[in-house]
Amino acid sequence: MGTELPILPSPSDASAGQQEEAPTLSRVFCIRENSPTLRLLLDFLKSRGQTLFHTKMDPAALDDWSWIRVTLGYNREKKPIQVFCLRDGGTHTDLLEKERAYFLERLGMYEDEEAGLMRHYVTKARFMVGTAYTKSDMTEEGYDFTGWILQFFQENCDGVVQADGQGFFSPKGDLVVEIEEEY
Repeated sequence: MGTELPILPSPSDASAGQQEEAPTLSRVFCIRENSPTLRLLLDFLKSRGQTLFHTKMDPAALDDWSWIRVTLGYNREKKPIQVFCLRDGGTHTDLLEKERAYFLERLGMYEDEEAGLMRHYVTKARFMVGTAYTKSDMTEEGYDFTGWILQFFQENCDGVVQADGQGFFSPKGDLVVEIEEEY
């Protein structure tokens, strides 16, 4: 992982002698001014037939648009998905800028129209929502759950999805810029 987010557990935080797997990240670079509230995300997931686990939170926090991190579970037997939001001008602006710089550098290697459009989204993003999960603990159900989270922000926040080990995806779900390396 290139950028370690302090809001996520670091591989160096693992107990002595035990190497913990670094999380795999997916992101949505969003142009919309503000992120939706967590209540809207949870309602969207429930409307897609998703059952939520590990979601103990203050009910007042559900209506706060300035949320930073939430843990969402899709299966009691699996590790939950970490969902975080980095805002331009927010508490973690420096982390958003690192993400932006990294992906603009990678996208700068391509001259095609699709890469130009992805550079536009990364440059203009007002916030970025990311998901972090442990790849070795994921199931097809978990990938679907993560996909619904990403889709919610892509559709509701004028965003584009980037997935580690894959690249950038169009709103139709097509891989348009391949970036195979893990960040």
